[in-house]
Amino acid sequence: MNPQCARCGKIVYPTEKVNCLDKYWHKGCFHCEVCKMTLNMNNYKGYDKTPYCNSHYPKQSFTTVADTPENLRLKQQSELQSQVKYKKDFEESKGRGFSIVTDTPELQRLRKTQEQISNVRYHEDFEKTRGKGFTSVVDDPNFERVRRNTQVSSDAAYKGVHPHVVEMDRRPGIIVGRTYRAIYDYAAQDHDEVSFRDGDIIMNVQSIDQGWMYGTVQRTGKSGMLPANYIETLN
Repeated sequence: MNPQCARCGKIVYPTEKVNCLDKYWHKGCFHCEVCKMTLNMNNYKGYDKTPYCNSHYPKQSFTTVADTPENLRLKQQSELQSQVKYKKDFEESKGRGFSIVTDTPELQRLRKTQEQISNVRYHEDFEKTRGKGFTSVVDDPNFERVRRNTQVSSDAAYKGVHPHVVEMDRRPGIIVGRTYRAIYDYAAQDHDEVSFRDGDIIMNVQSIDQGWMYGTVQRTGKSGMLPANYIETLN
């Protein structure tokens, strides 16, 4: 007996079956839960038995440092150090000597720990102003994509060139992007994306990161980001 598709609930026949995340899917139904980009066994990421693309894979929110007795003690030590430094600077400004607490290894450890706590709270407050939980940026693919795009834009602004032209193929005397053809319909999911139809010609295409490109739809003249597995190269 043929199983039902986990996405649409219809029967899945062997020729169109994808068996993944302990479920069965039509090939067309096996797409990112957020942007609807069609996925395969090589580029999907599973979360709670649901497929996502690399860019929209859910991130775990960062847990802030609790005000434990130990952290409160460190905070008090840091405040004492600040008061000592203030008094030292004040006395030196009056031309007198001032006896300060020796910078022992214990105080150095307390100072470093307090700096780490301050950094955590700074990032937490920054993310709260954006209405989100704090996510560590070290392993965040979105942050890496933004960082690369920011660098490209900075280089472009310095050279006086449109940022999406900087990474195009260079040939003697001209700058040319690659040309692709759409193999599926796609509806833009965000303001920086572009919609197109199956068979549309996409010009001046440049790769942004794994799974996403930037190009101009010849039929509409509109430019924006588009999923890489929805198009195929012509040149």
